[in-house]
Amino acid sequence: MRRREFITLLGGAAASATWPRGTPAQRAVRVPTVGVLWHAASPEEEGPYFTALIEGFRALGYVDGRNIKFEHRFPNEMPERFTSMAAELVSLNVDVLVSVGNAAAPYAKNATATIPIVFTLVADPVESKLVASFSRPGGNVTGLSTFAADLVGRRLQALKEMIPGLSRIAQLVNPNAQASRMNIEVSGAAAAQLGLTVQTFEARSLDQLESAFGAIARAGMQAVTVSQGEGLPFQGRHIIAKLAIAHRLALCAFSRETFEPGALMAYGTDHIAVIRRVGVYVDKILKGANPSELPVEGPTKFELLVNLKTAKAIGIELSPSMLARADEVIE
Repeated sequence: MRRREFITLLGGAAASATWPRGTPAQRAVRVPTVGVLWHAASPEEEGPYFTALIEGFRALGYVDGRNIKFEHRFPNEMPERFTSMAAELVSLNVDVLVSVGNAAAPYAKNATATIPIVFTLVADPVESKLVASFSRPGGNVTGLSTFAADLVGRRLQALKEMIPGLSRIAQLVNPNAQASRMNIEVSGAAAAQLGLTVQTFEARSLDQLESAFGAIARAGMQAVTVSQGEGLPFQGRHIIAKLAIAHRLALCAFSRETFEPGALMAYGTDHIAVIRRVGVYVDKILKGANPSELPVEGPTKFELLVNLKTAKAIGIELSPSMLARADEVIE
């Protein structure tokens, strides 16, 4: 072998030992994995929330299977499934764990103290001890809240203005849900200021909704509200709307999604806008942000929705002033 050929061969061998094989484009790029702990039983039951979450990531350039991987789990409102599915996502060593709703968030937090967690659609993350404060969450948890201190009061005020002579309101809660106690306390205080009587009725599952509405009707209630932050009112939104109309009860929902099946009205946060912003938080964390230093984001957009068809079905005539105040009227 000539001297020049030997030096060339030696130089090539040294380069092979020093530099990774292949071009940067050829080398495998690690794709981050995001675990998502939902609350309903399937993507179809999560409905617009599932779509909104994916759309929010896509708006930032994240496409499942291309530059990000999603691991979705659907506990179907079952405590034991929340526990096992949160543990399963942690065992996969996901880069970020997303929890959707009040029910899922505590299970995600209990499952890991190291993996960053982003919650969404949580009513009061401070009260539920997910974070230390809105401005400085601390720990490995941050996210987006639907909490507004006077939201329940404004909802009851709108209901009172809508129905002349309204005095008795039923509050439907799932006592197994963490948010139920907060909803009962806040509603009671707001009702007292408005001169209304609020009575609590319980339903722990979809098959208990019919008996709950029977009890509400027998008690002479004129209207019914469903508690924000609980999974059951969302999961059973079609059943609840049907039962309210059947019993000629004015149903006040807390979001567009719980309103659209046939509630009389809704006043609350734009949940779709909130859940679309999950991707923004995850993106920041994937780029190195510390969740303990990412402030919790509160709601900024609220909407009043009214259904004239439902009003006619239950025999309520709405005032022109109330209709003028509504952000949207369904005829």
